[in-house]
Amino acid sequence: MVYLCSAFLLSKADSVAQPVEQRPFKPWVLGSNPSRVTDEAPVSVPCRGFFYGVNSTIPLAYRRGRYRRRERSTRGYVLRLLLMVVALAVVLWYGLRQLKAVFDRTTPYTIPVEERYFLPAPKSSCTVVHHEGFSLCYNEKYEQAEWVAYVLTRTMLKQKNVPRTDWFEEDPKVKTGSATYFDYKGSGYTRGHLVPAADMAHSTITMRESFYMSNISPQKRAFNAGIWHELEKQVRQWVFDKGMLYIVTGPVLQNIRHFVGKNRVGIPSHFYKIVLDYQEDPPQAIAFVLPNELSTRPLREYIVTVDSVERLTGIDFFAELMLDSLEERVESQVDTAFWEFDKKLYTLRIEKWNHR
Repeated sequence: MVYLCSAFLLSKADSVAQPVEQRPFKPWVLGSNPSRVTDEAPVSVPCRGFFYGVNSTIPLAYRRGRYRRRERSTRGYVLRLLLMVVALAVVLWYGLRQLKAVFDRTTPYTIPVEERYFLPAPKSSCTVVHHEGFSLCYNEKYEQAEWVAYVLTRTMLKQKNVPRTDWFEEDPKVKTGSATYFDYKGSGYTRGHLVPAADMAHSTITMRESFYMSNISPQKRAFNAGIWHELEKQVRQWVFDKGMLYIVTGPVLQNIRHFVGKNRVGIPSHFYKIVLDYQEDPPQAIAFVLPNELSTRPLREYIVTVDSVERLTGIDFFAELMLDSLEERVESQVDTAFWEFDKKLYTLRIEKWNHR
């Protein structure tokens, strides 16, 4: 700018020396229209020169060019601003999607308590406790649940799994106090899940609930990591195939002779699992009773009827779900052809899981 003002200051000396009519013709293009050409002298505006106090002039055409550059600069600023707004909108949209995903994963598939007709009939020996993902009946005498019951669907299993917590804690809903983490420490028994953590991996809430000590029973390591693990995986495969299943699991608390921990947690000799496909016509059920020990036998050899589990445990399963006539028929027989077993899981148990 200083250089231009100084140059026009020198040209001013020549223009003052001659009258306007004697100056050479200098066409100036005004605006962007080339047809608007004039032979008039350029219009000048005051400009402070290189030295303070010295005035010079800037032709109007140059000033208009400067305005054009400012206009282009303004358009560039607006364009950059628009790009920033679009980028911010994209980031906000992505963040909301991620937040929604987190919210969905922390909002479990919950069946209202008043609609849980699949629960076993309550007994005086235990207290029913309802959680978001499952219900249980806690036996204070043996410091564990007599049964846990829940619904597992294909939609729940297809959800992206939340991280496994591995944080065992007391159940805040058991008013008498549940067993503790330290009851099992150094006992030689593992903290075996009744409701598998993998079945509750569709939300952070249900995952945390699966590690409540009310959902834990003493299991031998070879049993927990072996045949019990295989059965849990097999049930999830059935859920993928059939869409939705009712599941009831628990320890057999008859003839308990051994205990672990300060709270005297009873050590069951057997565990059971009942699976019901109520959507099938007629409904189909299958049950298992497994000894709490290492096993190399196929799961098929442990199949029993629901009636036999009821006689063993004294629990009335699915009492409110079906009419007595239908319940009697479903619980007294097992259609083994309806339940397909994955031979690969058995091979994995024999070759790997039994040795962990």
